[in-house]
Amino acid sequence: MSETALSNRKHPKALPYLFLSEMWERFGYYLMIGIFLLYLKNVEHGFAMTNREASDLYGTFIALVFLTPFIGGLLADRYFGYRKSIIAGGIMMGIGYCLMAVHSLPVLYISMTLVILGNGFFKPNISTLLGNLYSTPEFEKRKDEGYNIFYMGINVGAFICNFFSAAIIIIWGWKYAFVAAGIGMFVGVLIFMTGTKHYASGDIRKPMTKEDMSFMRILVTILLPSVVAGILGWIIPNNIFGSDSNDAFIFACIPVIYFYASLYFRAEASERRPIAALLAIFAAVIMFWAVFKQNGTALTIWADNYTNRHVTGEAGKVFKSVYLAEEVAYKKDSVTLYDAQFRIQKKDGKALKEYNYPPYFKNVKPEELPADGEKAMLWSTPLSQSINPGWVILLTPLVVAFFAFLRKRKKEPSTPTKIAFGLLITAISVLVMVGAVYACNNGSEKASTWWLIMTYGVVTIGELLLSPMGLSLVSKLSPVRITSLMMGGWFLATSIGNKLSGLLATLWDGYEDKANFFWVNFALLMVATVIIFAMLKWLNKIMKEKGVN
Repeated sequence: MSETALSNRKHPKALPYLFLSEMWERFGYYLMIGIFLLYLKNVEHGFAMTNREASDLYGTFIALVFLTPFIGGLLADRYFGYRKSIIAGGIMMGIGYCLMAVHSLPVLYISMTLVILGNGFFKPNISTLLGNLYSTPEFEKRKDEGYNIFYMGINVGAFICNFFSAAIIIIWGWKYAFVAAGIGMFVGVLIFMTGTKHYASGDIRKPMTKEDMSFMRILVTILLPSVVAGILGWIIPNNIFGSDSNDAFIFACIPVIYFYASLYFRAEASERRPIAALLAIFAAVIMFWAVFKQNGTALTIWADNYTNRHVTGEAGKVFKSVYLAEEVAYKKDSVTLYDAQFRIQKKDGKALKEYNYPPYFKNVKPEELPADGEKAMLWSTPLSQSINPGWVILLTPLVVAFFAFLRKRKKEPSTPTKIAFGLLITAISVLVMVGAVYACNNGSEKASTWWLIMTYGVVTIGELLLSPMGLSLVSKLSPVRITSLMMGGWFLATSIGNKLSGLLATLWDGYEDKANFFWVNFALLMVATVIIFAMLKWLNKIMKEKGVN
């Protein structure tokens, strides 16, 4: 290619391959995670878990999914390289999704483990590889834009997958939906392998310096203590944080958090301030993930049990024809209607009939109930998981264009400023759900789908200002030798936030007034927002010292 043509390129040639690889990887992941909680709760085909049990396992799962990038990034940085790590991680995830088709609790745990390990190798390294490709003078100024485009690829996959899962579950059943997730992951791996020659310039292993810890030392001083601490957290009597899994996770995080804090003290003088800035950002965005990741728990429960999913007339016929809705019969005899939704559970030696999965008609207004024996067409709950990525697809071009407009006029805000406003807007989105609770009389009536659409619309703006900007910030501020390791730190913050989201969601049933649940989320976000705005001047100064925006 001529120098003129090269200079006119706006983005690296690798971007389309990375975009499509991530799109299909996210297709598989979000298809699986979009139905995971519903599957755990399903009495007939799943594991008949309560809201609390399912939310706890869900939160632990997504927390560990984003904890392993710490070690996956480290191994790729120093030993395996990014391309090999991404391919190996993708294959493990694909196998894990397919194994979820086997209805067995031990096999479920094995499949979850494969997904957790696979994501550790895939997720941080594809993001780091993209950042490396934008690190040349030719593309550096378009790094934020590149990450926004990449992030839209994530959400294209997340948007379309739920339509597939809804239809597959209705036509063939749950297990085939998990197989479809695995196939999507394998397609992503194949696309990545097709474009591998375009990544060579970004697949650079970082040389170790005297300040770096060897992998063996990290294994002995960080990872093994984490395992031991996690086991202790699991076996200690009288749960400190509500459940064995919560205790184990929080205890296991302590050595890893210590490791990241030690990076600051062991770094060269020129690296300390950038590392300090990243650690501060990591701490602040935990609250964002704690609230945002409730799309798979509290907001899914809201969509399933509290949202009006009844579609009638021509709309109902269309939904039925494409297998996005199914007919549910209404019967006035509550015993007949609810009997399949109970399970027998022993407590204190006695058999109890425990209410597990509320039927749809429980909180429908009497005047809106179908006639006895009549069927109602209900759109499939997993479709609610496509609202957020749908907004991302719609809003990403507008956000990119808006910041390009500001950039031309030299008024574009810094990356930390974008993150701060992202937190603030996310807090505002929670207030929409407070309004939803009041509008439906605290869940005694069905809420309009528009409440979910509006909530996701507002939170998506916050997400676009925070999530891709966070990835970009790590790429900009990280010392070159530990870029992927610091990307793992970003995902560690995500992991802790994910676990906190599950912990918060386990409290759902304990709030008689559901508005109070959302008020707690709002308060947590506002604390983080105040902290990040208080640090803005310091963060922006560090950005200027590094010569980035």
